[in-house]
Parts: sequence; structure tokens; C-alpha cells
Amino acid sequence: MSLRPSAAAWLALSLSTTGATRLAAGEISEAEPTLALQSVTVTLGRGQVRSVHGVGRNEFEAAAPGQSPLATVARLPGVSFQSADAQGVYEWSVRVALRGFAQSQLGFTLDGVPLGDMSYGSLNGLHISRAIASEDVARAELSQGSGALDTPSSSNLGGTLQFASAEPGSTFGLRAAQTLGSHGQERSHWRLDSGDTVLGRVFLSAMRQRADKWKGDGQQRHEQYALKLLRELGPHRFSALLTRSDRQELDYQDLSLSQIARLGWRWDNFFPDFEAALQASRLLCGNGAAPYQSACDDAYYAGAGLRKDRLAALSLELRDGEETTLRSTAYRHHNDGRGLWYTPYTSSPDGTPLALRTTEYRLRRQGLSSVLERSPGAHRWRASLWLEDNDFEQARRLYATPPGAVPSPYAFPQAAFRTDWAYRFRTRTVQASVADTWSLSPALRLQAGFKALRAQTRAERRQGSGPEGSIRSQDGFLPQLGLVYEFSPSEEWFVSLSRNLRAFQAAATGTSPFATTQAGFDAIRDRLRPERASQFEAGWRASHPRWQAALTAYAVNFHDRLLSVTQGAAILGNPSVLSNVGRVQSLGLEGALSLRLRPTLTATASLSLNRSTYRDDVLSRDAVGQLLRVASAGKTVVDAPRRLLKGQLRHDDGRWFAELGIDAQSRRFYSYLNDASVPGRVLVHLGAGRYLGTLGALKTARLQLNVHNLGDHRHIATLGSNDFVNSDPAGNAQTLLPGAPRQFQLSFSARL
Repeated sequence: MSLRPSAAAWLALSLSTTGATRLAAGEISEAEPTLALQSVTVTLGRGQVRSVHGVGRNEFEAAAPGQSPLATVARLPGVSFQSADAQGVYEWSVRVALRGFAQSQLGFTLDGVPLGDMSYGSLNGLHISRAIASEDVARAELSQGSGALDTPSSSNLGGTLQFASAEPGSTFGLRAAQTLGSHGQERSHWRLDSGDTVLGRVFLSAMRQRADKWKGDGQQRHEQYALKLLRELGPHRFSALLTRSDRQELDYQDLSLSQIARLGWRWDNFFPDFEAALQASRLLCGNGAAPYQSACDDAYYAGAGLRKDRLAALSLELRDGEETTLRSTAYRHHNDGRGLWYTPYTSSPDGTPLALRTTEYRLRRQGLSSVLERSPGAHRWRASLWLEDNDFEQARRLYATPPGAVPSPYAFPQAAFRTDWAYRFRTRTVQASVADTWSLSPALRLQAGFKALRAQTRAERRQGSGPEGSIRSQDGFLPQLGLVYEFSPSEEWFVSLSRNLRAFQAAATGTSPFATTQAGFDAIRDRLRPERASQFEAGWRASHPRWQAALTAYAVNFHDRLLSVTQGAAILGNPSVLSNVGRVQSLGLEGALSLRLRPTLTATASLSLNRSTYRDDVLSRDAVGQLLRVASAGKTVVDAPRRLLKGQLRHDDGRWFAELGIDAQSRRFYSYLNDASVPGRVLVHLGAGRYLGTLGALKTARLQLNVHNLGDHRHIATLGSNDFVNSDPAGNAQTLLPGAPRQFQLSFSARL
């Protein structure tokens, strides 16, 4: 396990990366316009009333091929990103957090299409790595704290991350890239651009990837296709995007600290050795003559996540001169998914002491998002409307696993022998907003507005004994107020206040009001309040020809935190129900600096300081029904590091290019009482290559080498893979995933 970085180490890292540690904390502020400092990650949100920052096409092109767009965005300050695989695409392990807010409390979009909270269960959207190939992403913009009022999201308590796909090229050509890497990685990406035609510009892209797991056996497989059309008619624009994704990923086994100490870092499941899984089931799980032992959970036969997604979006932008603009996006998304686990706790009908348990998903959603902008005189008015109809089906089923015909973990199983429960959730979301940006003087702008949000879900039970009924998340006044003062042509101050709400999740699992009994749901449906957050931030940003900088301070009050709490004695069969368990407060300071050291050498760095703490104790009940107080008040929020340091040093002289990146963070807790944690870690990544120019029929050829985790440091990546716990001083909670060791990738790309 990696050593915890000392204060001196943090200082040395910051100095070595940028030569600028006088920024006491780090966050970048980036927004719509990318400023003149080329090949530098920090770009500033000029005129924005909140902290906004992002990464552009250069950063996505320099990233390792196939790397999740989230992993590329992780170079931004304040972003805590974790994944058990090197590329950041293994969804069971992927976690992104901002200012103490978890991924389920953030909002995500692609070309204006809402991606929901990108949860593993796909209950309201899909992950960005399934929505589009990383090679086809043009840029990403991150709003810490709160996104724009017109962002189509019902989960963005702590910020929004908006991705934009690349536009079709203006000239005809075929781009191809081939990547080979550690652990049998093979990735191919092709993109054909039509160039300008009478119908507009079109690109068609295809991606195929195969990679062995870095420990254990099995593959991660993914195929992806995209078609984009862009048609411009004077000032008006029409675009269409169609994407298709088929992914099969075999799981790594969730581990505890005690398991890692006992079994080693490379311990994993039995796959493809079914006989070993049978023997463990009989000897360790109480399915034979031997009694049950806790080692039953050390390994299973296998686990897997299967996802099939189809996404279509039509966008129209109409302009009436420079004063009025209307942007509308209509979309439709289909998802079919399975979460597989070969359980030793249920036997197959033929007596085999194993069965395949699934959580099954079927999502059909469609919606419309529109923004009208008008700029009369000193005002800029914006009004928006977002409508979505979400039809989500979820079921828990069991399938037989006879030794001679074990279902493949790469395929949807057929013919269940038992269904424990099945639901259909219908969610209708309506969001509207109005805002005005008023230029009080050439240097001073005031922005004020509010949005109204209503999301109503009705649950229909098709099988089982769970709850039915409806619940509503609603607030008619969620305001934002901000001020920007430009005190010089290159520097400005900003301050903002905002309030937001997160709609209840509509699912039979997780932090959902429906993950309980009918009695439990009836008890909370009229008194449960959705999570809310109030945010304040103030900052300074500057842009000069040779450097850019930003400094932001913030305070967040998070109200009505939702947690599943036991309501009675477990022996009575009373499951947990969702409860409001109090507040969270986050205070922080973020700073970032970007420098051009030489014409061919640039450096960026950021340091983020955050203290997120629970403000209330939690009341629960133990196994015999006794009231018990979890003394969480004053404790640090789980999976919320107090310090994050990011840095990149990049050289590009037009022939050779190289980038050295550092991602460091402090200790993280995974128990609410803070008696269980993993040490801080420092990961170093390297990318280098050569522009080869023209090679016969090949143009703009490029050879690129990427190295993940250059120091080969052992570290824990994901916390809470099986949720967080109240206390774990002995390190027995099986809810951790180790990060990948050092891995290499070599890629060649060119245009025909």
C-alpha cells in the first residue's frame, strides 16, 4: 500500500510540477472560450458568475487511446476520480466526486442530452464511456458547485460536467488508430468524414476494444459506433447524433483490507474454473458437510456487467440576427442491461450449490430540452424548458448453473427459474428556468434567475412483495445569483449564491425510497424530503499572454442527506428504509496556475483543499431493535480527500511531444465513524510520441506511448463498491477495489 504523502512531499510535488506553490489551494476555472495559451489545460470562464473550467480537444487527443473522458477530465482541480482499471472505463469501480459530493449528486450531459447521474444501474441515463468513444469527444466543461440553470439534470447538487462531441471534418478522409497494450489490450478506432456535401458534413466512427483483466481471468469487451450529421444554413445549424454501444465487462472481486493482507493484491474470482467455485461452495459456504465459513466470500465464480445502449439526438439552433437564439435538442435512449453474480447462497434446481443471480435493467426514455436567449440592450435573457419521460424496468432473477451448461458471463442469460421481484418505474420530469444577465457597466455584470423542478415517479410492482405508489420531488424556486467585476482587461472577481435539489432515485435498489417494504414506503412517502444544497463561492481569475490563474473559495451546506437506516429489529424482517439523516458542510479553497515556460514547454498545476464533514449524528437500530446513535457529527465525509494535487508538464515542438502528469490525494475514509481509511497516494502518468507526418499514402501519422501508474504503486482506487459502513476498525468490510499496476500502451494513428 502506498505511503501517505507528508506535508513536505505535497510541497515538493507542487514545486517540481509548476514552480508555483503560492496558490494555497487549487481549482481551475474554465468555460466557453478557450484562451490564447495553447496546449495548456487551464482555460478561464471569462464573465462566468461561478467557477467553470474544462479541457479541450488537445487534451483528449493527448490522452491514452480509449481512456475514459472522465479520466481525462480528472486532471482538472477539485476532481476526485477513481477506477480499478487503468483506462477508467470499468463502471462498477468508477467514482467521480466534487467538493464532497458523490457521482450520484452530480449532473452530466453530452451535446445537451442528459446522461442522468451515470449510475451503474442505468436507471436514468448512461455512462459517458458508453455514450460516445473517447476519440470522438471534442471538449468537456465542468461547473463546480452548480451548473447553469438551463442544464437538463435533476441530480446536479454539486456540479455539472458537460461533454461535446467532435464535429464532422470539412474535408473527406479516413482516420484510423490502432492500439496495443499491457494485459492483451487491443483497440481499433476508425472514423470516416464525408467533408462538405450538399447534405452537410457527416462522420461515421467505429471502435472495437478487447483487454484482459489485470488480475484474475476474463476480458473487458466493448464495441461502439457513432454517426453525426451537421448541416449549416446561414446562421442556423442542424445536427443529428446516433450512437450504439455494446459492452461486456467481467468484474474484479471486491476486497477488504484484511483480505488484501491475507490473500494479496492480485486475489480475484475463480473464473473460468467452475469446479473450484463448486468446491468452495461445498467446503466454505455450508452447502455440504462442512459448516459455513466467512471465507465463503473470498471469491465467487464470476461477476459481470452487460450493457446495450442506443442513443439518438436531434439538435436545432436558430438565430435571428445577433439578438435572439433558440437551441432545442430532442433525444431518445434505450438501454438493456444485466448485472451478473454467480452466488453460492442459492442452489440451482438440479442441486448444484451455485446459481446465477441477475439484476436486470430495461430503460426507455425520451425528452426535449430547449433554451431561448435574447439580448436586448444591456440585458441577456435566457429561458429554458426540459421535459423527460423515463420508463425504467428492474428485476432480480435467478438462473440455473448446471456444471455441463454454465451460462456465459458475456451473454444475457435465458430461462430464469425464479424471480424475486420485478418493477416498472415511470418518472416524469419537468424543469423550467428564467435568468437575466444585466451589464450594469462595461466592467460589472449581475446575473439572477431561478429554476423550477418537478420529478414524479410511480412504481408498479409486477412480481414480489415490494412497494407500489408514487412519490414526488418538487421545488418551484431554486435561485441563482451572481456578480462579476472586471477590474482590469485581464482580471476579474466573481461571487455567486445558488440552491439546488436532487430528485429521488427511482429504483428497487440503492438509495431509493422504493428499496423497502410497502409499509416502509407508506411511512416515508409523505414526509421524506429530497436532498438539497446551498452554495456560496467567490473567486478571482486572470489571463495573461504567458500565464493563467484562478483562485476560488466556497462554502456548501448540504441538507436532508438521505441514508438507508434500519427501522426495527432485523429479526422481525424489517428492511432498511430511506431517512433524512442530517446535514453536510463543505468548506474549501481551490487554486490553479498555468504557465508557458518556453515556446514549446507548458506547465499546469492545481491544489484543492476541502473539509467536508457530517453535522449530525445518525439514529438507527441494531439487530435486536435497540436504538443506536452513530456519532457521525464532525466526522469527515466518506471518500472525500482533504487535499488534491494535480500537475502536468508538457513539451510539444511539432516533431516530438511528451507529457508528465501527477495526480496526488490525501487519505480517504470509508466508514462514517472515520475508523477505517486508506492512505493517500501519488500516481504518475507519462505520455510521449512523435509526429511522423506523411508516410506514403498516410497523412498526419503519429506514434504515441502512454504509461499508466509509472511508479507501479500499489493503492486502493475505489471505496464503497459495496456501500459504506458505520465502522470497520478491523478492516473486514468487503467494499474496496485495488487500482491497476503499471501498464503500457502503444498506438499508431494516421489519416488516409
